[in-house]
Amino acid sequence: MHWEVLREASHCRVRRYGRFLVAELLRPHHVLSTSIKNGGQQDDIRYLVNHQSCEGKDHKERQVVITEMGLEQYHDSVCGEIGLEPGAVALMGTAANMNYASIVEHGADDIAVTAIVTAGVQGNAACAGDPTTWRETESGWEKIKTLSYAGTINTMLLLNQPLSQGAIAAAVVTMTEAKTAALQRLAIRSLHSPDFATGTTTDQYCIAAPQTGAFMLKSTSTGVQLGELIGLAVRDATLEALRWQNGLEVSYTRSIFHALGSYGLKEKSFFEEIAPFLNARNFELLKANSNSVFYEPLMAAAAYASANVLDRLRAGTLPPDTAKEALRQQTATMAANLAARRDCWHDFYSDLSEVDVEKPKLVILKAIALGWSAKWR
Repeated sequence: MHWEVLREASHCRVRRYGRFLVAELLRPHHVLSTSIKNGGQQDDIRYLVNHQSCEGKDHKERQVVITEMGLEQYHDSVCGEIGLEPGAVALMGTAANMNYASIVEHGADDIAVTAIVTAGVQGNAACAGDPTTWRETESGWEKIKTLSYAGTINTMLLLNQPLSQGAIAAAVVTMTEAKTAALQRLAIRSLHSPDFATGTTTDQYCIAAPQTGAFMLKSTSTGVQLGELIGLAVRDATLEALRWQNGLEVSYTRSIFHALGSYGLKEKSFFEEIAPFLNARNFELLKANSNSVFYEPLMAAAAYASANVLDRLRAGTLPPDTAKEALRQQTATMAANLAARRDCWHDFYSDLSEVDVEKPKLVILKAIALGWSAKWR
């Protein structure tokens, strides 16, 4: 196997071949991982492995192979495929392409932090506390309901200095907060609730720190320099991985569907749903120039403001009796921004008198139609 070396330092070597990415630990490390086999905190792990175990959609044949083999035996099979001793490996699996793995390094003084992330969220973005599919019982796994899950964020975190046991445990918190910070920047919503995503349902990680070094670090919290470095490395690597795997470049998230998708506004059904609010000519003109609506910056600003109003109403931040007025004001701004006619805001506000907060999509569609119709009038 002709491995491509991606990074090399005195304590580790990162290499890639096809569906496999390996961080080889060149001296003894403490490792904390979610690996099914050899997981938890271990002192004799020599290799951290991330690999593409299947395709993202409809890869039933591969799922059957893994299920019938069993996860621990599958661990051994993967190690055999790349010539590694199973007992020395912490393993992660994903549908993400290893060529999209992002490696980000941050350092200060004698401290260096490296985050290696593969990430996909479009089929499995979730928020902690969302409805789930399975529960584990004494007799095995039991299916609760059918939900679609296809997406994983896998993180390797490599440090060049020893950490205390408490600091290794705390690094999980900082690393997870950094991953969620990346999702916040991209305004990623859960696919299973209206909440913003905190990760996916299948996220995995490996953290490795040398057992010996110049000095032992005892804190990885966000209030100390090492925590800052971990946060920067993991956040930036997650953003970069999502850009390559899912095309989630930050500026593209200004789409009105990205802003309001959790409240029913979907690109797939948009034209069918907005057609009743437009005359034939304006409808055809909208279809021919849809991106000028979908990605218009001030339109996006008003769409996000509308979504935030709905979020705050759902959370109880705003009194329920202010709901209609708050949403009416934001959708009037949406129409005025799309029309490039701020002087018409009061006219749009007057036309948007019927607001059903339980069905916000209707007033949003009407606002878009009003703004588009008025733009060239």
